[in-house]
Amino acid sequence: HMNPLLSKIIRRSVLQHKLHMPEGEEEFSSYEMAKGLWELKVTILQSLRDVFLMLMGIGSAAFGLESFLLPSNFIDGGATGISLLISEVAGLPLYGLLILVNIPFVFLGYKIIGRAFAVKTALAITGLAICVATIHFPEVTHDKLLVAVFGGFFLGAGIGLTVRGGAVIDGTEVLAIYLSKKFGTTIGDIIVLINIIIFSTAAYFLSVEAALYSLITYLSASKTLDFIIEGIE
Repeated sequence: HMNPLLSKIIRRSVLQHKLHMPEGEEEFSSYEMAKGLWELKVTILQSLRDVFLMLMGIGSAAFGLESFLLPSNFIDGGATGISLLISEVAGLPLYGLLILVNIPFVFLGYKIIGRAFAVKTALAITGLAICVATIHFPEVTHDKLLVAVFGGFFLGAGIGLTVRGGAVIDGTEVLAIYLSKKFGTTIGDIIVLINIIIFSTAAYFLSVEAALYSLITYLSASKTLDFIIEGIE
């Protein structure tokens, strides 16, 4: 007594793909149809959960950027830090740089991880850029230490929530995975090396003080990211 449209969706999206049935095959048992319906529901719920986590991550990261880091000219590590640094030095809009800087990492993610990850990542990064361009959060505090700690906290939480949703809004981790496989080093070593370059550049173009506060931002973001993904040890 299943709805004909729902039955067709289950056949096309779940059963034929899973059971490798030829196109047009309609012979499925009641058990297979019921199992297919359950798997379709699980897939839909998982997709909704991923979308919710990605939206929460985008909002948190945008809040950390606009309410803390941007007003104080602090940066973070990774691709987001590169975007912030270029925006500060060259005066270019951050929302455009977030997309441009991450484009190579999206293609790299497609190559080494998969199509679904690359599509989610592209949507998440675009969503963050749109949020930064259209939604303006108020500045929370002028205290530099609070800006560094809580700016990093909200940015790290945003990255972590997006990762839990199956994507990234900072492509440095994708590059680190690729280089670690190519050169036989650890992912952590690659990320540290990238960030040393970023913060050294920040010290040269901005100031040593700004670079040191930005390092605190990075440490705060990194620990928050670990907490969101792995939980309390």
